[in-house]
Amino acid sequence: MTDAEVDAFFATLAAANPQPQTELEYSNPFELLAAVLLSAQATDVGVNKATRRLFAVANTPQRMLALGLPALTEHIRTIGLYRNKARNLFETCRLLVERHAGQVPHDRAALEALPGVGRKTANVVLNVAFGEPTMAVDTHVFRVSNRTGLAPGRTPLEVEQALLARVPARWGEHAHHWLILHGRYTCLARQPRCPACPVARWCATARGAASN
Repeated sequence: MTDAEVDAFFATLAAANPQPQTELEYSNPFELLAAVLLSAQATDVGVNKATRRLFAVANTPQRMLALGLPALTEHIRTIGLYRNKARNLFETCRLLVERHAGQVPHDRAALEALPGVGRKTANVVLNVAFGEPTMAVDTHVFRVSNRTGLAPGRTPLEVEQALLARVPARWGEHAHHWLILHGRYTCLARQPRCPACPVARWCATARGAASN
C-alpha cells in the first residue's frame, strides 16, 4: 500500500466504527490487565464469562491476594491453561502490591516484568488503559497486516514495528482495535469475507485475486 492508501484504509475503518473498543469486559486498569493476561489462547467471550464472577469479589490486586490462589484458580477453571494463568495472575498481584502500591504501572518494562505479561499484553494495557498508540499484534492483526500488504512481517514484532512505521499518527490510538475487529469478523483466517470487505480495494490479496 502507498501512504495515501494506508490513510484511506484506516479512514474507511474509522468511518464504520469511530470508537472501537476491546471486547474484554473491565472497569479499571487492573481488571483490564487481568483479563488480557487470561485471554491468551482463549476467547474474549470465555474470559468475560469467568471474570464477571471473579471481578465481583476481587477487582483489585489486594482483594485477589485476599481471595487466595485456590479460589482464584476455581474462578477461572473454564479458561484454557487456567492453572498456570492463575499462578501468574496471583504472582502479578503480589508484585503490583509490593512494587507499585497496588497500581498498574504506566511503563512497558515494568509491565513486562510481571508474570504472564508479554509484549502483546503490555501493548494492550498501554493502549487501552493509558491511550498510547501502541500496536498489540495478535493472530488477527498479524493476518490482516500480512494479507492486505499493510505491514508485512515474519514475526509479531516485525509486524508491530512495520505498523508503527506505516500507520498515520491520527489513526494510531485505535489502529490495532480496527485491525483486530476486521480480522475477527471480516478478514477471517479460512474464509475471508472479501465481497463484504470495505477495504478490499486496497488489499494486496484481493487485488491479486481480481487480476487472475
